[in-house]
Amino acid sequence: MKTFLSSGLLALSLVCSAFAAPRQFAVVTLSNPRAVAVDRAGNLYVGEVDAGKVFKLTPAGEVTALGAGGPEIKDPVGVALGRDGTVYVSDADANTIYRIAPGGAATLLAKPSMAMTETSLSTPTSVVVDAAGNAFVTNNGANTILKITPEGVVSVFAGKSGAAGSADGTGAAARFATPRGIAIDAAGNLYVADEGNSNIRMITPAGMVTTLAGAAGSSGRTDGTGTAARFGAPRGVAVDAAGNNVYVADTDNHVIRKITKAGVVTTLAGRAGDNSNADGPAGAARFSEPRGIAVDAAGNVYVADSGNGAIRLITPEGVVTTIAAAKR
Repeated sequence: MKTFLSSGLLALSLVCSAFAAPRQFAVVTLSNPRAVAVDRAGNLYVGEVDAGKVFKLTPAGEVTALGAGGPEIKDPVGVALGRDGTVYVSDADANTIYRIAPGGAATLLAKPSMAMTETSLSTPTSVVVDAAGNAFVTNNGANTILKITPEGVVSVFAGKSGAAGSADGTGAAARFATPRGIAIDAAGNLYVADEGNSNIRMITPAGMVTTLAGAAGSSGRTDGTGTAARFGAPRGVAVDAAGNNVYVADTDNHVIRKITKAGVVTTLAGRAGDNSNADGPAGAARFSEPRGIAVDAAGNVYVADSGNGAIRLITPEGVVTTIAAAKR
């Protein structure tokens, strides 16, 4: 495989074995991947913040920088897929949510407002889309979860703008502290990596917020059930197709955690406190500041391992491989 340097970024070669037969991706440049998503065909979508691009990588070896010809994407820290193949991007630096139709340019779904209101975008860090095409955004700077309709109408779905806290409750009665990652299951339940509280929250379609695991304001690295578990500023969250397991990029602990429906938290891969780089069985693998996370229908987990400038794959058997890594 060839390697090259472009715009000061390290060239990466991608090899994926997540499916029945090993698939080899083309060479692409990455340096600081923050977001990752995967579609049903096995295509990867990577938010690369140093380049300010969202790449689509196909198993056929094609590499596409999405959104060409549209508004400039600066800081793609969140990437999600709609059911129709539309790609949604949260640009934290530009306070903007983009929508990219298959094969099309980026268009604005929601943009900064001239006057600050409770629905103003403030460092949006992650986005997901429900079956009806509504986007839900972690509005990190305002401590809220926003809902954006397909027509671009923005409302506060949970939390109160500017009011940080840790309260469970419905809608505006709930409180978050710099919410970072977000995921959605088939039933429309949302899962939020509440970074400032170092816990994981769940929001029903009716807007009721509860704490799934972790204790607000008490960080750590303990496995356990519900409030007995501890996290270290988690920044990414994903949920499997059946809604049975939630996966967490436990960023400051440098590990990947798994949470069952009953709130039982275990360490899926990595060693807490060890921010190095190693493939292998779950306990032997090492990560460095994992941020973005996604899971496919087969139960393979993909991790944007930001500190290592890599995309990692965790199989259902718990084996970690690097499918995108800088050439040393």
